[in-house]
Amino acid sequence: MTSTRTLPRLAALTMLSAALAILAALGALPATLQFLFKPLTTLLVIAHAWRRGASAPRQRRLILLGLVLSLGGDVALLWPRQGFLPGLVAFLLAHLAYIAAFCVPVRLAARPVAFVLYALIALTILSQLWPGIPGGLQAPVVAYVVCLATMAAQALVWWRASTPLDAALARRAALGGALFMVSDGLLATNKFGAALPLAALGILASYWLAQWCIASALRAPTSP
Repeated sequence: MTSTRTLPRLAALTMLSAALAILAALGALPATLQFLFKPLTTLLVIAHAWRRGASAPRQRRLILLGLVLSLGGDVALLWPRQGFLPGLVAFLLAHLAYIAAFCVPVRLAARPVAFVLYALIALTILSQLWPGIPGGLQAPVVAYVVCLATMAAQALVWWRASTPLDAALARRAALGGALFMVSDGLLATNKFGAALPLAALGILASYWLAQWCIASALRAPTSP
């Protein structure tokens, strides 16, 4: 089966699973369905990444590691209170794996402007939400935000420094990093600031789009 046939089917399955998970999170379907469709959606993204990246094995291993750690975070956050800190740690480690992956083609912070941009965005978000973050979570949240912003910035660095051969892949990584910032910004606002209408829709849709983009930053296999 060629990649051109497999990709649309896998993308459609991922979209369907994500839609069912979001509907369950919104209460339109039984909430218990999140325990099935939330991990399943990320597993489908992992399946998308699994077939890609043979030409860059180290980057492939790191992105797959980030996706597996994200799956652990997804499972932990199925219990929003008890699982928040373990989920935060899992996603922090996932971002470290992504940072290492995006450092394979270009050194860390090779374009400092990208880091300045994301630092300003992160500081703006933190300053708005800081009063609502409990004292015991302030240090872990700061550590997480630093890793998240670094990941997004390094993805942008890769894009801006990429060769024409890798530009499309690097652009997907940069878009994934930006979407991750959007998703976690919405999540943090909903948790530590004001409750957002249809929060699960914005948070989860942008999250899985981010992960799909990052997985798609690995080169697709050539068709036989």
